[in-house]
Amino acid sequence: MTYEQIITVEPGKRGGQPCIRGLRITVYDVLSYLASGMSEEEILSDFPDLTHDDIVASLSYAADRERKTTVSHG
Repeated sequence: MTYEQIITVEPGKRGGQPCIRGLRITVYDVLSYLASGMSEEEILSDFPDLTHDDIVASLSYAADRERKTTVSHG
């Protein structure tokens, strides 16, 4: 499974931010929870609609965006 099957973007939902399976939980939300020190188990407990695959998809999405980021040296 790839993140493209999990991450959705809908213009009217959460300002068009990438969301998890059409839910109102964004990739940014998941990454912020992880960055704040929450474990995967804590996130899944607090947000029962989320799955392990959703968290992995969020990380994959972020990694892919980071890989695509270019820096111009000028």
